[in-house]
Amino acid sequence: MTNEAGAESAMGGGAWGAFDGPTVELLDGARMRALEQAQMAAGRISGLELMEAAGAAIVAALSSARPELARRGGRAAVLCGPGANGGDGFVAARRLAGRGWAVEVFMLGDPARQPPDAAANRRRWEGLGPVRDIARAADAAPGAFDAVIDAGFGTGLSRPIPRTLRAALDAASRGAFVVAADMPSGWCADSGRHLGEGPAPARGADLTVTFHRPRLGHALGDGPRAVGRLVVADIGLPQDPIADAPLLFLGPPRGLDKAAAGPRAHKYVHGHALVLAGGCGKGGAARLAARAALRVGAGLVTVAPPPEALAENAARLDAVMLRPVADAEALRRALADRRINALALGMGLGADARARALTLAALESGRAATLDADALGAFAADPAPFFAALRPDCVLTPHEGEFARLFPDLAERLRAPALAGPAFSRLDAARAAARRAGACVLLKGPDTVIASPDGAAMVHLAAGPRAAPWLATAGAGDVLAGLIAGLTARGFAPLEACSAAAWLHVEAALRVGPGLIAEDLPEALPAVLRALPPAGAARAPWPWGG
Repeated sequence: MTNEAGAESAMGGGAWGAFDGPTVELLDGARMRALEQAQMAAGRISGLELMEAAGAAIVAALSSARPELARRGGRAAVLCGPGANGGDGFVAARRLAGRGWAVEVFMLGDPARQPPDAAANRRRWEGLGPVRDIARAADAAPGAFDAVIDAGFGTGLSRPIPRTLRAALDAASRGAFVVAADMPSGWCADSGRHLGEGPAPARGADLTVTFHRPRLGHALGDGPRAVGRLVVADIGLPQDPIADAPLLFLGPPRGLDKAAAGPRAHKYVHGHALVLAGGCGKGGAARLAARAALRVGAGLVTVAPPPEALAENAARLDAVMLRPVADAEALRRALADRRINALALGMGLGADARARALTLAALESGRAATLDADALGAFAADPAPFFAALRPDCVLTPHEGEFARLFPDLAERLRAPALAGPAFSRLDAARAAARRAGACVLLKGPDTVIASPDGAAMVHLAAGPRAAPWLATAGAGDVLAGLIAGLTARGFAPLEACSAAAWLHVEAALRVGPGLIAEDLPEALPAVLRALPPAGAARAPWPWGG
């Protein structure tokens, strides 16, 4: 894992044991609470010390983000919830006042029912100024405050926030810079979903300060939009890796240099990927995937169209080889060549009986297989034989529509309003799908979620400086499938191949920029690969700021 100090450990298990992509754990509310409780129970830190460190981190982040306000002292509203998040707010209010800010504090709930640490910090604030009822903040005029600290509800929110708090946030934040403590109020820190009926608020926070590790909800769903810029602050908890936590892949990946295989390595050492293609006029998707697989380092790549489409593909390919495959039996004959060690199929294949037969023949071969598009859609009506044939070294790469056709019940849970927390998330959906299918699932999106059937999971986030909306173009998904197939041909395990491919896919898109078409992506890869840092280099900053 990688923390803010830049310490790293290998993700492990990649080609030749060289893969070392920088990652950081994503915590849910339960894990974070358990970590805090364990440290407090062992006497290593107290709740008051954690709260003091959190409040101090909020003020430091606000001062860094708005140095002109820090110099002159601004006007701040601090909205405190009834629990520990509110306690962080009271600390922040006290520290802001000590820096010369004009601070008004508003509280939701009954002070008599506060937890002891939060109550202690409320009393410390009351030595400096009053605590007003939260409803009073709803009367704030536009521009009344320079900054608003949202310390209402953070990690652990289990229900929609009260309307009084929403009204107070909406009113006080007009014209103000909004800083959220841990998570903007109303948003589930485990899923990134807004709790409640109807659409989510258009505005979240400008800056969110979280503690120790980012939460799942900072990276999933609408969370990245809601949190704005994210700062992860050290509050004195141990930096040891947390077992079995989902990992946020911060990139760039390492271990992709072919030199790792040794000076005498030849093309077959780097693997041979076979990409099944569609019929006449439908081979472009497979050609995109094949070129991506070759560019990412597979030693050989073969496109396998039906015989009638061979000439069409021959006119478009040079370094990529060709072999006609008419049907499932022809595929079995092709796969008698054991040097073919990775397959990619579904791109332009057609969601029909031929596609089903080819897919099942590919799976029975025992090769690592990347299954996209029509290889998934062909089994939407009856996925049972498909799931029965899959193995842990297979990868499914659905977008949301394909996911909904193959896993309709999971997709419906994602579409349903989130009325209680922790809400069902894209990570939950991908993990459930991977368990059901018995294979690795890469659920595409700005928050690409990758899950193995054993529950291991990675998230790759394309937000903030790494947002690449121009990837929403025909063929981009075919290139991603080709990158995964090329990396699995080189020997990368599915979870690692998917994580590295997702990062490379976005990085190539960022190199090209607006106006990108899918054909640009493989051609941008050499520059991306040349720029990869050596093992041990410092990690990239948080992908959405901070």
